[in-house]
Amino acid sequence: MKQPNRLQTWIEQGNVNISQLFFQFYKELKITDEEAMLLIHIQAFQQTGNQFPTPDEIGARMMTSQKSVTTMLQKLMQQGYLAIEQTTENDVLTEIISLQPLWDRLLDCVFKEQHEVKENTQKELEGEIFQLFEQEFGRFLSPMEIETISMWMDQDGHTPEVIRMALKEAVISQKISLRYVDRILFEWKKKNIKTSTQVTKHASSFREKNIRIQPTENVAKKVQFYNWLEDRN
Repeated sequence: MKQPNRLQTWIEQGNVNISQLFFQFYKELKITDEEAMLLIHIQAFQQTGNQFPTPDEIGARMMTSQKSVTTMLQKLMQQGYLAIEQTTENDVLTEIISLQPLWDRLLDCVFKEQHEVKENTQKELEGEIFQLFEQEFGRFLSPMEIETISMWMDQDGHTPEVIRMALKEAVISQKISLRYVDRILFEWKKKNIKTSTQVTKHASSFREKNIRIQPTENVAKKVQFYNWLEDRN
């Protein structure tokens, strides 16, 4: 999926170095070492002002024939790594070899890698949630309990961190049950509470309000907990 000017944006933000990306991912793009060298030569020619080096010019710098260079150029264009584009300079229409398709494919590799890392991290966090419930329950989870927790994440869209905080609320309230945690998550979703920051703010607001309405002599003696099963606010 191509996005206009995304390469320039990434370069300006300091997020990408074309040379590093090329050497990191050209094998993944199934570009051979000889084809990679050809692309490097094309870039070198263009950096010196020659925007359309001929197969003869490229071959003169490589230990390969003009015919092999032509074959590689055709293959790279068919695979979508090179393109012939027209440009106007001083009112003269000329053609150039564009490396932009290659740069776009390299960025696709970066985004794919980042997505895979994020996905793996998410799976690790989700796995830790099941372990945390087992630790608090002091036993293995039943298949139905595992399915319920999975539904919180997959269907209800709760993040592992928010589920962790809901379990913490249940532990604080000394009501450690899946039903109680489910009720907490239901109330949070109803109040459009989706992040750990929002959870913290909401819980703090409740407890501060609760402390203000308690008689002074009882504040130190009794800690009030949010009863999520009876929440009607």
